[in-house]
Amino acid sequence: MPGATYYKTSQEWLDNSILLIEAHPTTTRITTKYAIKRPRAATETAPAKGPRANLVLKTYDPTSGATLKYKTSKAAEVNRLVQCMGRLGKGMAGVAGAREALGEPAAATAAAAQEEAAPEKEAEKAQQAPQGGKKKKKGRK
Repeated sequence: MPGATYYKTSQEWLDNSILLIEAHPTTTRITTKYAIKRPRAATETAPAKGPRANLVLKTYDPTSGATLKYKTSKAAEVNRLVQCMGRLGKGMAGVAGAREALGEPAAATAAAAQEEAAPEKEAEKAQQAPQGGKKKKKGRK
């Protein structure tokens, strides 16, 4: 496919896919291809090598001709990307806030809010902790 761009990291693919969907929400499509190879019996001379399965994600816009691809064989990354695909679908459906749905600005705001709330929570715990009581024995003599 001419003009197809493969990305080295999933985050690069995700960021550029968001931009493409925001630019052309009605025509951009995301496709997936998941392939599982049949296991070959490992012999003493040739042990089984390499990943058995891989996932290829493609974001394509026919009006601009842009094609963004990413390929992975990491199981944990496949799970994360499948979850992100549902959120990217919001942008394709014309629902505003695809970036917020993926947690980009909201994550930064939430992290800042958690950091501000942390001292308050610890102060509340200190007030609720029972004062006095039995002390632990440090050891017998």
